[in-house]
Amino acid sequence: MQVIATAGHVDHGKSTLVRLLTGMEPDRWEQERRRGLTIDLGFAWTTLPGGPEVAFVDVPGHERFVPNMLAGVGPVPAVLFVVAADEGWMPQSTEHLQALEALGVRHVLLAVTRCDLADPEPARRQALARMAVTGVGPVGSVTVSGRTGEGLDRLRAGLVRLVGALPPADPDADVRLWVDRSFSIVGAGTVVTGTLTAGTLRAREELQLASTGAVVRVRRLQALGRDTPEVRAVARVAVNLRGVDQHAVGRGDALLTPGRWLTTSEVDVALRSVGDDRADAGERRDLPQELVLHIGSASVAARIRPLGVGSARLRPARPLPLRVGDRALLRDPGRHRIAAGVDVLDVTPPELRRRGAARRRAAELAALTDAPPKAVAGAILLRRRFATVGELHAMGLPEVGEPVGDDLRVHPSVWRELLGSVRTVVDQWRDDHPLESGVPVEAVRQRLRLPGTGVVERLADAASLPVVDGRVCAPGRPGVLPGPVEAAVAALTAALREAPFAAPDAARLAELRLGTRELAAAMRAGRLLKVADGVFLLPDADARAGDVLAELPQPFTLSQARQALRTTRRVAVPLLELLDRRGVTERLSDDTRRVRTAPR
Repeated sequence: MQVIATAGHVDHGKSTLVRLLTGMEPDRWEQERRRGLTIDLGFAWTTLPGGPEVAFVDVPGHERFVPNMLAGVGPVPAVLFVVAADEGWMPQSTEHLQALEALGVRHVLLAVTRCDLADPEPARRQALARMAVTGVGPVGSVTVSGRTGEGLDRLRAGLVRLVGALPPADPDADVRLWVDRSFSIVGAGTVVTGTLTAGTLRAREELQLASTGAVVRVRRLQALGRDTPEVRAVARVAVNLRGVDQHAVGRGDALLTPGRWLTTSEVDVALRSVGDDRADAGERRDLPQELVLHIGSASVAARIRPLGVGSARLRPARPLPLRVGDRALLRDPGRHRIAAGVDVLDVTPPELRRRGAARRRAAELAALTDAPPKAVAGAILLRRRFATVGELHAMGLPEVGEPVGDDLRVHPSVWRELLGSVRTVVDQWRDDHPLESGVPVEAVRQRLRLPGTGVVERLADAASLPVVDGRVCAPGRPGVLPGPVEAAVAALTAALREAPFAAPDAARLAELRLGTRELAAAMRAGRLLKVADGVFLLPDADARAGDVLAELPQPFTLSQARQALRTTRRVAVPLLELLDRRGVTERLSDDTRRVRTAPR
């Protein structure tokens, strides 16, 4: 199925054409049919020659109902633009055309109606000339009479060509269904309708309301008046919702794939001049401070902050589910004109606090305008430094950057800079904390503003820096100690080599100025073994003790072990307990011990 909006100034002519094509009445209100004036959106559908199904969204033509017109045109990929042969081009036709240009509609069929009342050629040439200077072409055209039926076959053939030229929709895309109607049916509950431009809707699946974030369930689906378990884009669809009141969802809201969209209250955009304003395209500084932003079926007041030539920051009055690459328009309702087209460039823009920040931001946005999606994604990732794949997707960006685990991506230049920075941090920490083996992982994370400790470990690995006991260490320096500490440990080592189990007492350690931090550094450097609090021996003391004890008659007592080791009870007791824990010795029920195995 494809969806086509019928636009143009001639309300009666548009509705008549839709009625003749579909056999359905698009004007839903009695007042519309009585006055021949389309007030709100109308809907109809038919099957064209050759088999393609097409749905029509009939939009109002009168200037008083432009917001309704934009709600219908906003999500629709193609337009049947109607001009009357006896009236020609009208001022309201210009605003409709400017809206199509601003919204990026590129597929248009011109229908000159009432050709039984006047020669259609002047009106056709005038309309085609107007359209030729915009970006909506190339535009096909047909002439038709709603009264006599002349030209209906040509119109059907033109619609077939129009539908055939439309690009295919992505059925696997995330759903963003802009709601254009909400009503309640007795026994069924809340029903909303909209134009599905991408993705697939399925009965019994969950969706998320953009306005509140509430998760709702799809009870039933209808397309073209028929119940269906699944609807693929592009399609007009009616969604029966469970768990939401009719008044909690209305025109301008959206149904979203849960957890896949970012709602934002601030976006940076490129401004596109439309219509007569194209002559002033380089000077978009005359915008009012507040305009109305139209996207999809939404119509939201927005404050405008011009940043420079052709760019601005918008602050909608309520959060909207927007992505980079979205097309929208700004309308000035007081002056009844389309003020500008909008291309969304950044949905998570940076704060602008410093002097000159707006000017610099304008230069950045100028480089993003019309840039390929990967270039835009790279620029945004460079500013953010890190982003998850989910965050990139929610912003409408392709996956770029280097993977660093935990679904995170980093910009390559940022990663290269961090590789140098982490080495600098480790070296500085070593100079400032000579008794510590390295920088705590959390300290590295904070200093380099990294998103998690897992990134620290991957960064350290990439920089060839070992991570030991939660610290990032300098390579090749595990045994290096500051000069005074090295001298004290060397003196202690020499004494212990003479008497391996004569652990120095507290007085001797104080004399050597080996306090808690110095001793800890010596242990991390592999220079000392801590047997118990205040008891330090050489690293191979357990192996030596096992060898000595293996020479004793088995089993042996604590006293025999103390004598064989030539040490005191202060050292022998914790040393034997250490040997027990390591499986070198085994304590028996009578408090004697025996050697079980060679020490590990």
